[in-house]
Amino acid sequence: MLETPVLDATLAGETLTLLPKRAAFWSRERTLFIADTHFGKPASFRHSGLPVPEGVTGADLDTLSGVIERCAARRLVILGDLLHAPTGRAPVTMDAVAAWRHRHGRLEVMLVRGNHDRAACDPPEAWRFECVDPGACTGPFTLTHTPEEAVALGAGPAICGHVHPGVSMGDPATGASQRFACFFLRGNVLCLPAFGRFTGLGIMHPRATDRVFVIAAGEVIDVSPGGVPA
Repeated sequence: MLETPVLDATLAGETLTLLPKRAAFWSRERTLFIADTHFGKPASFRHSGLPVPEGVTGADLDTLSGVIERCAARRLVILGDLLHAPTGRAPVTMDAVAAWRHRHGRLEVMLVRGNHDRAACDPPEAWRFECVDPGACTGPFTLTHTPEEAVALGAGPAICGHVHPGVSMGDPATGASQRFACFFLRGNVLCLPAFGRFTGLGIMHPRATDRVFVIAAGEVIDVSPGGVPA
């Protein structure tokens, strides 16, 4: 059963369910989309001498397992930046992902290569990830890592990541502002929030025609400027 509350959005005539765990689920094909896991980022920071705690990658993998199981997904598409950097390929990271892959041995996994993947290289063959370049398709969707790639390809509705989209929203009562991760739809390009918790936000500046779905208090909320229903 899907986690609740969720929010449905339509792209290319297909329904994508936007989940508070920063993933989108295409139920008709039982396909889960995520972006920007950045596994190994804490390890790469520790390699540089920064005191980052361990356990972040393991927690993200546990979250991913929970989403896969609740959705009964049979396929996972990662829209770039699986591994953060070559220095992030530490044994603790690689062993954790390998154990996760063993747990989900029947799951089909596709990785659309992103800019960090080009530096960190493809995952080990034993993980059985299908690694493709931006521009691959599944159903009506073009799969890319960046919104710019989607626009350049001009191949129709696209799903991407890369920018870690977020918005800053003010509290009318206090005047204070808070930043929220979001799903961001501009034209026919849907940008997913970063799945990895050890990532920042790229603050978006929505236009009147954009669709913005923020993740707040464990739910997905439509705060689109034009108030267009999902």
